[in-house]
Amino acid sequence: MGWKLDKNRPICPQICEQISVRIASGEFKANERLMSVRELAVEAGVNPNTVQKAFEQLEAKKLIYSVRGCGWFVDTVGSAKETVERLMFDKTAAYVEEMALLGLNLEQVKKYIKEWNE
Repeated sequence: MGWKLDKNRPICPQICEQISVRIASGEFKANERLMSVRELAVEAGVNPNTVQKAFEQLEAKKLIYSVRGCGWFVDTVGSAKETVERLMFDKTAAYVEEMALLGLNLEQVKKYIKEWNE
């Protein structure tokens, strides 16, 4: 599965983000069983408590659910898509705000993004 984790950011939110994206993209399907907390922790190279916390946060957002004795499962994909859209909006807003602190207006930011993308 491959986990790209930035050691300069808290790990738990990154795990939540990556699972949300995988649900929204269809990589993880509704009612599909996820890896166990321990399996994911080993694969991602993180503490199992961090994964447990991420799963609990995703459950609170109705993205996954647990079945006692069976593990964690993907809930509805619609909730994940909304979560990912909110995440994209928030990250974009934060980026634009940072660029504004550097003295760039929105048109200049668009220009730099277009140049970067070419």
